[in-house]
Amino acid sequence: MQDSPAAGTRQARDLLRVAFGPAAVALIVIAAVTLLQLVIANSDMTGALGAIASMWLGVHQVPISIGGRELGVMPLLPVMLMVWGTARTTAHATPERASWFVVRWIVASAMGGPLLIAAIALAVIHDAASVITALQTPSALRAFVSVLLVHAIGASIGVGSRIGRRALAASPLPGWLADSLRGATAGVLALLGLSGLVTAASLVVHWGTMQDLYGITNSVFGQFSLTVLSVLYLPNVIVGTAAMAVGSSAHLGFATFSSFTVFGGDIPALPVLATVPHPPLGPVWVALLIVGASAGVALGQQCARRPLPIFAAMAKLAIAALLAAASVALLGYAGSGQLGNFGSVGIDQGTFGLAVFFWFAAVGWVTVVMAGGIRYRLRKPKPVRPAEPPVEVHVPADPIPDVEDDDVSDESDGGDPPAPD
Repeated sequence: MQDSPAAGTRQARDLLRVAFGPAAVALIVIAAVTLLQLVIANSDMTGALGAIASMWLGVHQVPISIGGRELGVMPLLPVMLMVWGTARTTAHATPERASWFVVRWIVASAMGGPLLIAAIALAVIHDAASVITALQTPSALRAFVSVLLVHAIGASIGVGSRIGRRALAASPLPGWLADSLRGATAGVLALLGLSGLVTAASLVVHWGTMQDLYGITNSVFGQFSLTVLSVLYLPNVIVGTAAMAVGSSAHLGFATFSSFTVFGGDIPALPVLATVPHPPLGPVWVALLIVGASAGVALGQQCARRPLPIFAAMAKLAIAALLAAASVALLGYAGSGQLGNFGSVGIDQGTFGLAVFFWFAAVGWVTVVMAGGIRYRLRKPKPVRPAEPPVEVHVPADPIPDVEDDDVSDESDGGDPPAPD
């Protein structure tokens, strides 16, 4: 540990950057965009602070209520950038050999600074609501929970990228949990990436519909605003495509879309929504199920990198599928909500997570088995007794026959031969 004043100053600067860096950057960008829109629209600055504070809370998935109409379905791109910014700053401030005391301070700073800004934003909105009656103060509990959850996820990713392996090695948890996390990440990225390709292809197919949606405004600023909104809501559409790819469904008010059927209805005039299928549903949309199967293959390949015994391999795959299903279910929940008169917009929360878990667990297990991710225990061979050496029988080379006494000639005794009869 370095106890010099320079080291202490650097650590304090890093903690300050972690606490207010990403939140302050988002606040500055939102303020610039809001003021630019007010200037272009030749509007006065009344309620500008309330609008900036509401949009900052909206980046953290806090619903905004204006004139009794709730805007609950917020774009996913800003909150994903906020999570990325928090993870990057915390990872930069966390040394590889940091003690748990330093890690706790870093995580506390990453969540404490945004909570302070959220409290200030709620106070500003409450003050602006007294002037602008159409603006309503959001729920304080929902605001604090959303801000805390967003920055806690980012801080966990950033700190885990630096000391995750060391913490896992020092804990009593099994070592293959890192492989489960890697497999879950690969499965989620594959599912969202392939769904993004399908979304892009659908935009090309429905290019005429997208041009018609751009035709609702003739001004350049209006078309630019529609383009920015489409980019911000593009991750929401990709998550809806992923829901269709695993057999679940997405809905825009009364309009419902799945890989098997489509029920038409009113659709918001947003160009990116030209990707939605139109009835009657063709057989090409059933091919979306290949996307879910391919994502399961990607997860299974990562889980099969280090072969394990069958029960450990099953546990590793199950945890990876569970983490992946929880991640995409959280994305689906964050990208859903109320949209004024259109009603509820989002995905079917009851089937999305279960469908992702089924695809990842079933297809992933087949992939693990085929890719050699199971280490079978070989039976020990029975010990073979050494063969006994053969018994050697010593046989004389020229055996001497026994000679009877009667056969001995008298010549051997030196006597006369016997006389004939």
